[in-house]
Amino acid sequence: MDIATGPVTLADIEAAADRIKDRVRRTPCLRARYLRAPLHPGELLLKLESLQVTGSFKARGANNAVLQLDQAALARGIITASGGNHGLAVAYAGRASGARTVIYLPEITSAAKADKLRAWGAEVAIEGAVWDDANDAALARAERDGLSYIHPFSNPAVIAGQGTVGREMLKQSSHIDTLLVAIGGGGLISGIASAAKAIKPGIRVIGIEPVGAPTLSKSLAAGKLITLPAIETEAVTLAPRRSAEINLEIIRDKVDQIVLVSDDEMRTAARWLWFEMGVGAELSGAAAIAAIQAGKVDLPKDSTVAAVICGVGDDGIGG
Repeated sequence: MDIATGPVTLADIEAAADRIKDRVRRTPCLRARYLRAPLHPGELLLKLESLQVTGSFKARGANNAVLQLDQAALARGIITASGGNHGLAVAYAGRASGARTVIYLPEITSAAKADKLRAWGAEVAIEGAVWDDANDAALARAERDGLSYIHPFSNPAVIAGQGTVGREMLKQSSHIDTLLVAIGGGGLISGIASAAKAIKPGIRVIGIEPVGAPTLSKSLAAGKLITLPAIETEAVTLAPRRSAEINLEIIRDKVDQIVLVSDDEMRTAARWLWFEMGVGAELSGAAAIAAIQAGKVDLPKDSTVAAVICGVGDDGIGG
């Protein structure tokens, strides 16, 4: 089910920043310096959303959406479907708001993330092979039980919440020339691009998708939303088979380029983050670094590039 389309403005993002300020962390935008093998001859910044509450940027959007529900909606309870990170964020937002929370996960979600969800007090249901299957089940449960459904990427309140990442980055480092942002359903890049292009119109925003889940790349090429026939990536938080109209509209208008990276390239990037920077990132969190390492983006030598490390994990530790 796609939420009605419409613009997400800088005013929406500013309001979201004020609304969620007591529930999220202002994460560092760390300069990647003193390295054995620098990735970029200019300045490279890492926006460490891996240090955000629950381990990803998702806490921003989930709280912005939940904080706008009325008491009757909260009393009925909230529900979503997730590859893991959005579910954790909704569980956190629900707990902070005193709402019963139900999270549907696809079978490919790690047991560790399911356990984390239960630790936050959420009811966890496993349904279907991929996120889209779990989402169908969550929508049916929401309808049956009268629960308030929080979409992970096409809800304008969620997009505005994610946009606070871009707003925060440009407040921390106004000289950023290029933003590198991983894409799953498109909520994060929709929010960041909406904020960044409003604050600094000349900034470049580049999205990164897995080779095995090129949902937005294919949709842009087709000029319409497409549904992938299959998902072939282990980066499960970047792996919906279909995005939504609002995300496609924003990305078409505000994102300069989308590049694809393989799972192996993301693993290599996750190892680099761990061994060079001491940052633990899951595959999705390493996607932006993978795009640099693999030479997928053209970066002028004297430019300032910022990569969003969007989710915590241990994918770099074992390598």
